[in-house]
Amino acid sequence: MIDFRSDTVTQPTQAMRLAMASAEVGDDVYGDDPTVNDLQEMAADMFGFDSALFVSSGTQANLLALMAHCERGDEYICGQQAHNYKFEGGGAAVLGSIQPQPLTNQADGTILLAEIAAAIKPDDVHFARTRLLSLENTIGGKVLPQAYLAQAQTLAFDKGLKIHLDGARVANAAVAQGIKISDITQYFDSVSICLSKGLSAPVGSILLGDERLIAKAVRWRKMLGGGMRQVGILAAAAKLALTEQVERLSEDHANALFLAQGLAEMTAFSVDLQQVQTNIVFATLDKSYDPKRLTQALLKYNIHISAGTTVRFVTHKDISQQDVLHLLKVLTPCLAESRLVK
Repeated sequence: MIDFRSDTVTQPTQAMRLAMASAEVGDDVYGDDPTVNDLQEMAADMFGFDSALFVSSGTQANLLALMAHCERGDEYICGQQAHNYKFEGGGAAVLGSIQPQPLTNQADGTILLAEIAAAIKPDDVHFARTRLLSLENTIGGKVLPQAYLAQAQTLAFDKGLKIHLDGARVANAAVAQGIKISDITQYFDSVSICLSKGLSAPVGSILLGDERLIAKAVRWRKMLGGGMRQVGILAAAAKLALTEQVERLSEDHANALFLAQGLAEMTAFSVDLQQVQTNIVFATLDKSYDPKRLTQALLKYNIHISAGTTVRFVTHKDISQQDVLHLLKVLTPCLAESRLVK
């Protein structure tokens, strides 16, 4: 099966499987798992933070960050398209009693700094207390400019806010710019990094922050049922995700651009090539085609996509250029099969 739905479908490498099989483990709730401890120390050192915490998912990492930065009745500012606002079940509001203040994401993924400043509430009992600015990089596959991150950090500091990065795909952002991940994370008080997307670990994310924030996150993780026991088995793969899988993301970016160029040549799709910066391609399907029929037609060729008038194709470790060529080849008969009869 060639799966373009997401880079979450990546399979662990053989090296990861071997490392998992031989991992030294202990009870992580007691802080006794040596492999987890090594991963956390390594990640904190790599990305320039005091501490790190290995958690089960990116959603949990973001939620822990929000709950560690904010108290009940506080507010965080984010983008309308932010994952921790739009796609994480409203966890901050439901579980943290934290109010989101979503603002419009511009075409390049940024939020206008003037709009952020205007959204910060005055110190008044009528308003939620604005405590945090949350950004996402990449967002929709787009890379936030380094200059923008520096300006956002300055704004947050000047306004007395903390600043968090949902860096689920921050490795893609770094590789796309030819810089180190730490060049991006330096602008933030906390960062979440997903290890089970393009970096191919089977499970897990890392939350980075200072010792105080991570200590609060540990308590919230336990309360939310996220404490794990002999989880060094997973941390062993996560370590290899950070040390062996980052540089090869450039292959995924090249395959995404190759795919986007091929789709742009088809009258059935509309693609903005300027927006294809990393491993995600958004292609708008012409209204004369049924996306559900297209999805079913492609399954006959063992190709998975997600149905929708805008189709998101995501390239990753388990998709080669030959797989992209195969998709482009079979799209013609599949589109014919999915065309609506007028």
